[in-house]
Amino acid sequence: MIRVDTLTYSASAMCANLCRLEDDFRALEEAGCDELHFDIMDGAFVPNITLGPDFIKAAKACCGLPCNAHLMIADPARYIPRFVEAGADSVTVHIEGCVHAHRALSQIRQAGASPGIAINPGTPLTKLEYLLDFVDRVLVMAVDPGFAGQPIIPSAFERVRILRDNLAYRELNAHIEVDGNIDVQNAAMLAHHGARIFVLGTSSIFKKDAASRDGGLAQAFTEFKKAVDTKRRAL
Repeated sequence: MIRVDTLTYSASAMCANLCRLEDDFRALEEAGCDELHFDIMDGAFVPNITLGPDFIKAAKACCGLPCNAHLMIADPARYIPRFVEAGADSVTVHIEGCVHAHRALSQIRQAGASPGIAINPGTPLTKLEYLLDFVDRVLVMAVDPGFAGQPIIPSAFERVRILRDNLAYRELNAHIEVDGNIDVQNAAMLAHHGARIFVLGTSSIFKKDAASRDGGLAQAFTEFKKAVDTKRRAL
C-alpha cells in the first residue's frame, strides 16, 4: 500500500454561491478545507471578469481560511499591494501576464505574502526556469484559463511530472498546484505525478446538486477528499 502524502485543497470562490458566500466559506472551514482560491479576471488577459480584492476582505472577516489570489490579469504587479492589503496570504501571477515576472514575485514576498507563478497550457515549462528559486508554488493550468467547467487538457499530467522531476533535481521546495477539471480521477493521477495543491471547482465540490444534498458543501468536500485518497491507493 502506498503512503498517501498530504494534499492541499483550495476551494474556488468563483464557483461558490455568491448569495451565501459566508455560509459556504464557514462550511468549508469546518469541513477541513485548507484554503480559498480567488480567481481574479480582468476581461483582458482572459475573456471573463470575476471577483476583486473586496471579496478576499469579506472572506477574511467571516472565516479563518488562508486566501490565495490567482491574478489572471494583465500587468498584475499594479494590483499586488491591493490584494495583500485585502488579506491575501498568497498571490499567484501568470508568467504570460508579467513584463518582469521576477520583480512581481519579489514584490509579493516583500509585501508579506507567499509568491506563486502560474503557467498556461500553451506556454513551455522552460519559461519558468529562472523563477523556480523564488516561488512557493507553481500553478499548472490544466485548462485554458477564463471559465469553469472545461475538460482537462491531457498534456497536464506529463507537464506536472516533468516539473516535479525538475524541482527535485534542483532540490527546490515549491509545491505544484493544478487548476482545471479536478475530479476524483484527475486529482489522484495528478497527485501520482507530483501535484500537491488542487483547486476545487465545478468538477468536484461545487456541482449543481452539492447545496441540496444532505450535509451540503461540507459533505461534498469530505466525500471528495475520501474518494481521492481511495483512488490514490488503487494506483
